[in-house]
Amino acid sequence: MSRIIVFGGHGRIALLLAPLLVARGDEVTAVIRNPAHTEEVEAGGARALVADVEQMDVDAIAEVIRGHDAVVWSAGAGGGSPERTYAVDRDAAIRSMDATGRAGVRRYVMVSWLGSTADHGVPPEDSFFAYADAKWAADEHLRSMSLEGTILAPGTLTFDEPTGRIQIDPDGRGAVARADVAAVIAATLVEPCTIGRTLRFGNGDETAAEPIADALGC
Repeated sequence: MSRIIVFGGHGRIALLLAPLLVARGDEVTAVIRNPAHTEEVEAGGARALVADVEQMDVDAIAEVIRGHDAVVWSAGAGGGSPERTYAVDRDAAIRSMDATGRAGVRRYVMVSWLGSTADHGVPPEDSFFAYADAKWAADEHLRSMSLEGTILAPGTLTFDEPTGRIQIDPDGRGAVARADVAAVIAATLVEPCTIGRTLRFGNGDETAAEPIADALGC
């Protein structure tokens, strides 16, 4: 049994992740900003913790993390203003990594996106630039740390039914069901071979996709 804290606990992926973790015996703390989401989050078996990480400093976030075995960052501004995108997807994410180390926790899983690279190709005038820039900065910060980090970079998220299969380094937009992303996170948390890796994935086609455990190469 592990104690997992998930930031962005009311997000669509997090709501699918929590029941998977609880079903295998883990304890899940779902960090949410809006107390009105408590009931929905706790229906999936997680314990809701209301905290606005956008406003919290490293010490405050460390207090929230302390006592857990692993951190999952699945929070995001959700396409808000560039200022809020940087505040959440970059700055709060980076503070959470620093807080993880300060809290004495080693394992950290970042939910990023397929195109998060130095040459992501999104022009500054594009409304998507702030997100691309913020995610790259957050990913790079995790790579620079001594945490046992994994960066999961799914492609375009869909509401399709889960397949249980993914393709690593897919072509194109790498469409992938949110439920399969949740399953990848769950598998990553118990696979030490994913530590220190960036895994870019989508559902792929029937010939290229593999069962998640096989695709992770563990």
